[in-house]
Amino acid sequence: MKSEIWIAVAALMGAFAPPSSLADPPHNVILFVPDGLRAQAVDAMTAPAMAQLRDQGVNFTNSHSVFPTFTTANASAFATGHQLGDSGDFSNDIYSGFPIASSGNTVTPFLESDPVLRDLNRHFPEGYLDEASIIALASSRYSTAAIGKLGPVAIFDLNAMDPRRDEQSRTLIVDDQSGHNGGVMLSRRWTEAFERAGVPPSAPDRGANGIPGGFNEPGTHTTNAQQQRYFLDVVLKVVLPEFKRANRPFALVYWSRDPDGTQHNQGDSFDSTKPGINGPSSMAAIHSADDALAAIEAALRDLGLFDSTNIIVAADHGFSTISKASQTSAAASKSYGDVLPHELPLGFLAIDLAAALERTEPTLKLFDPDNGNAEVNWNGGQHPQHGNGVIAKDPTSPKVIIASNGGSDLLYLPDASSRSQVHQLGLAVVEALMQEDYVSGVFVNETQLGKIPGSLPTSAIAVEGNAVTPHPAIVVNFKSFSTACGRTPILCAAEVADSALQQGQGMHGSFSRADTWNFMAARGPDFNGPQVDYLPASNADIGQTIAHLLQLELPSKGILKGRVLAESLHGVKVNNIESHTTLLESEPSSSGLKTVLLTQRVGSAVYFDVAGFPGRTVGLNAQ
Repeated sequence: MKSEIWIAVAALMGAFAPPSSLADPPHNVILFVPDGLRAQAVDAMTAPAMAQLRDQGVNFTNSHSVFPTFTTANASAFATGHQLGDSGDFSNDIYSGFPIASSGNTVTPFLESDPVLRDLNRHFPEGYLDEASIIALASSRYSTAAIGKLGPVAIFDLNAMDPRRDEQSRTLIVDDQSGHNGGVMLSRRWTEAFERAGVPPSAPDRGANGIPGGFNEPGTHTTNAQQQRYFLDVVLKVVLPEFKRANRPFALVYWSRDPDGTQHNQGDSFDSTKPGINGPSSMAAIHSADDALAAIEAALRDLGLFDSTNIIVAADHGFSTISKASQTSAAASKSYGDVLPHELPLGFLAIDLAAALERTEPTLKLFDPDNGNAEVNWNGGQHPQHGNGVIAKDPTSPKVIIASNGGSDLLYLPDASSRSQVHQLGLAVVEALMQEDYVSGVFVNETQLGKIPGSLPTSAIAVEGNAVTPHPAIVVNFKSFSTACGRTPILCAAEVADSALQQGQGMHGSFSRADTWNFMAARGPDFNGPQVDYLPASNADIGQTIAHLLQLELPSKGILKGRVLAESLHGVKVNNIESHTTLLESEPSSSGLKTVLLTQRVGSAVYFDVAGFPGRTVGLNAQ
């Protein structure tokens, strides 16, 4: 059933007149990504630089991550201006469809790795994203660089990972693996620039910030200061001075691992959902990211570049605290050497699905694709090493593949049986999911599986499109709830997470509003300000807007595109049109559960607020 709420707003028509104030040549653009920054966490005390930029520039108060709300997925939206059904980067862990050599020949690689991205990208004739990268396009005309967190940084220009590319048009990539085995090599020009500035070409590790603790000890209490300082030195001492010397427009991506890295690993809330990611370590991490932005702004002023530079601050996703509680999970009833009693282990979804399917087909077993396809004996205290699983009689002919990610998981059904058999398998999988108290919403690829009661189609969440990577057959959202921590429900959100991290640490990936609501603001010569933009905005829109600011013609293969945020730009004529919010709900399952999805739309651009089973997802009440 579909219901629509019509709202009269000032919105963008399908086409708009180009702003007369766009410079020729264009102004510089910086995309600053404070990984995992929640919109409501920004205030004048915790993040003064971001709060000032938001209040003086454009405050995108109705901002959205793409779903699933994971890092590389949203990096692909920034990089291409497309939703995931076109980019094919569906989550941090995906089913690649072929063994990834640099990741132990697994078919469920973790994408936050330069060698993995290189292997995946080379497999497809036009690259695994199969859509134009905005920074890659810009690199032939402008100075370009992407600095910071391993994985998302390289996604902005995967071509730059090839050392054979002409260095004059090659984006500088600097991340955790720079100067180390498998990292992106520096060109001769940039090697000399690093030497002149006295900045080493090798990135440091995270130090104590990279220690997540374990089931019997808390995680870190330090921010990612060591790496943050290095990446800032690269930007402040090498990149911006070189850009100034080149005397042409530039596009710079700075991806701060904090607050995400600290929120994931923090030890402030060991095995407790309160304070969760609202403890002192997480707050310090937000401040660290804010300090990085302030330092970049100060350097722009010192170099005389501030007035000619647009700065867009956009987090990839929100964040929640981890819950490991379930009353229904068979996996949680078992004992493991690295899991507290009665808590969900890493790979619980793979275990529970294998147990359910085995009851009707005893020859099916669970195998670990990250451990040489070894069988997983969950009754004997084993769980998949990285949470991923293959359910099959023979792991080389899988029935179900589980890509474990965190607040949501991806299921693939690559079995080449008849459509009716695949449909029956899909029915059995969804029925098993509906029995688990940690599930809140199921989306199925109806082209592959047909309609299944209790679920909505993956096309409704822009996960079904022209992507060249294998499409998930089923997307499973996990339960979220408010811990009543004394702040807003969004800031107090906790979610069940398929993760090696502990209860009380941080995670994202769910379809709660806590995870879809990212911080987003912009200030610069091409932006209005002060302005509060109440129209919905997404990370795909940020990509399209950057392309517009750089005056790039962005070719597209797919149609799942964001829009240019023209209402926030100088000189754009905006007409009053009707925008609408849509509530979509599935037919009930046999147990009466319905997947409900709340979206907004401006023209052809769609925005995902929240989804799940009413009462099991933050932002979606029981009514």
